[in-house]
Amino acid sequence: DFGNISMVLCSCCRRRGEGDLFHCEKGINLTHIESRPSRMNKEQFEFFISVDASCSQALDEVIDGLRTQISGHVHELSRNKQKDTVPWFPNDIQDLDRFANQILSYGSELESDHPGFTDTVYRARRKEFADIAYNYRHGQIIPRVEYTEAEKLTWGTVFKELKTLYPTHACHEHNRVFPLLEKYCGYRQDNVPQLEDVSRFLQSCTGFRLRPVAGLLSSRDFLAGLAFRVFHSTQYIRHGSEPTYTPEPDICHELLGHVPLYADSSFAQFSQEIGLASLGAPDEFIEKLATVYWFTVEFGLCKQGSEIKAYGAGLLSSFGELQYCLSDKPKILPFDPAKTSLQKYPITEFQPVYFVAESFEDAKERVRKFASTIPRPFTVRYNPYTSSIEVLDNTQQLKNLADSINSEVGKLCEALRKLD
Repeated sequence: DFGNISMVLCSCCRRRGEGDLFHCEKGINLTHIESRPSRMNKEQFEFFISVDASCSQALDEVIDGLRTQISGHVHELSRNKQKDTVPWFPNDIQDLDRFANQILSYGSELESDHPGFTDTVYRARRKEFADIAYNYRHGQIIPRVEYTEAEKLTWGTVFKELKTLYPTHACHEHNRVFPLLEKYCGYRQDNVPQLEDVSRFLQSCTGFRLRPVAGLLSSRDFLAGLAFRVFHSTQYIRHGSEPTYTPEPDICHELLGHVPLYADSSFAQFSQEIGLASLGAPDEFIEKLATVYWFTVEFGLCKQGSEIKAYGAGLLSSFGELQYCLSDKPKILPFDPAKTSLQKYPITEFQPVYFVAESFEDAKERVRKFASTIPRPFTVRYNPYTSSIEVLDNTQQLKNLADSINSEVGKLCEALRKLD
């Protein structure tokens, strides 16, 4: 009952403040609250609450107060455990379980202008996909889905149209990997590939893996996944009434647009750099990094010889925009993260501006330099052996990094001597 929850919160937060749901005398602002049916008991509801707190002690007091007044469980999902100016971020790949279900929109709940909003069968199907994502935990096998004939037909329509454009419009890296996906992952016009098969293929190529998600994550959470070489992927498919249009990412967008590039080592490193830059970054820089991601990983162009090709997933999964982006209609600018991060963009129409990278290697170095301007009191490094983030903020961590680099340089020198 939302009313009862509100009254309990009001008992802790007696004043209502402008811009916040509730303002507490202890210095805690309730910034977001949402409810959804409990997965354990459909007659009960789960409430997810976000707050801004001026101090941890005050937050502890409010949580204790809620636990004594609410006949249910109060569980703290996450808290900023770094310095007060540094937002919490995952340190271990299993930490992704803590926010993977905190989607912002879609999932099984559709907006009124969604093509499938009035289709009860489609909405029920979307809930099946959402439940798979909600119940998934790191390390598990992604459940296989038996796609319906109607879903295969929608996939086939998108697959057939896009495949005719890839040889002339997609970048070399995409065209190199796509036949491998057809050979090893079941990419066919009459078959929707399984996320588990594709994830295993990506891990063998670059260490990237897929993780099912029910809908859109916040920019901070989604980018944090990239830092661990984890791509949160939807598993549902767009509504069959409009096979060439989707208001949200679906499996056509993920598997046809994103996946081929994540099998390329240079692009995988570039994407991870954006993710690493996001860890512990202030909100205003998260917005800038999300904009950089939008104009690169989603809608990026790159130079290849004397030509410009598409590598952004939003282009490679849209028959119309893939043609449009390489025409003389849009404005084309060189990729510069400092300038790109400030560019405004529409989300419901073709982009009026695109940014061209010299190469993935050049783009990666530019993102690294841009990341160095983010105000955070440390640098982070991904440890692929432990699938964890190392915070480089003390001499011991720096010594460990130096030892690792020294070992790698030693191997390089040995290999060069043997080649000579």
